Amino acid sequence: MEKRSKIYVAGHRGLVGSAIWRNLGSKGYANLVGRTHAELDLTDQQAVEKFFRKEQPEYVFLAAAYVGGIMANSRYRADFIWRNLQIQNNVIASARRYGVKKLLFLGSTCIYPREAPQPMPEECLLASPLEYTNEPYAIAKIAGLKMCESFNLQYGTNFIAVMPTNLYGPEDNFDLETSHVLPALVRKMHLAKALAESNWGVIRADFARRPVEGVGGDASEAEIRGKLEKYGIAQGRMTVWGTGKPLREFLWSEDMADACVYIMERVDFKDLAAGKGSEIRNCHLNIGTGTELTIADLVRRIADTVGYRGEIVFDASKPDGTMRKLTDPSRLHALGWRHKVSIEEGIDRLYRWYLGKQADIS
Repeated sequence: MEKRSKIYVAGHRGLVGSAIWRNLGSKGYANLVGRTHAELDLTDQQAVEKFFRKEQPEYVFLAAAYVGGIMANSRYRADFIWRNLQIQNNVIASARRYGVKKLLFLGSTCIYPREAPQPMPEECLLASPLEYTNEPYAIAKIAGLKMCESFNLQYGTNFIAVMPTNLYGPEDNFDLETSHVLPALVRKMHLAKALAESNWGVIRADFARRPVEGVGGDASEAEIRGKLEKYGIAQGRMTVWGTGKPLREFLWSEDMADACVYIMERVDFKDLAAGKGSEIRNCHLNIGTGTELTIADLVRRIADTVGYRGEIVFDASKPDGTMRKLTDPSRLHALGWRHKVSIEEGIDRLYRWYLGKQADIS
């Protein structure tokens, strides 16, 4: 990529896309193109075609996706497969049709089998059944990966698929119903601490910025308490889904963005396909840290950062999801990139960012 190249970041307002946008800007890439969902619905094929025909981007980061945690994946299975397939099909096909020089597709390590070897190498894709709770989303992301691979083989495109581990960082989703585990825990712990201290000013400010199922900061105390209790937050006690035993790997979103830009600048599909022989597959790249911790350890670290001293209860009647999901990032390490932000530093950064956003309206 050249500094003046036209670069389209699909999903530039989200956790992933906003981090990529900031990274590109910091490195001097000035010709960036982004569209909000209101401006461009990526599930609308005709709208996407019109956008590519008009804008003619040279490079594309496909960071737009319909995402969520275990609760959302369980409830909205049809949305997770349909919306993501629509977005991917429209953007990738238009990128090929309008001559995009290079595209980076962002998937997820949930593409790997439930019983995958640990740490998970790229080669274990499709080796055995997926985790049931996120199977629709995983299948959509596998389809996007295979679409990039197949377009490269048939049309000679230069589309690369990367599979980041669990991400967290600025502009994360803190919705209590749809967020991933780490931002959900940060918000729940923040609210649990405020409730334990009877600090209704903090609670109302939080609900004002991020209403919970339509209940905002001006609702009655009883309405707010009802929503808090629904999501496991009570006076002096916080409930967490599952046993706390699953192991998880987390990557700071700005580290992930740096890896994506690094790959776009230095790596081509032909480099990843070299030496594969007649059957070219599994040319995607894991992006991760190669380190992990239990959900229980994560909860304790967040509690220490937030300053929550109440009781923490693990509800074993709720699903744990995959018990272990550690990436093998050795292929990316061999290409010269490694993460910088530890989980301890990342949790501290995320909570300070969250408090700053809350202060904007207080």
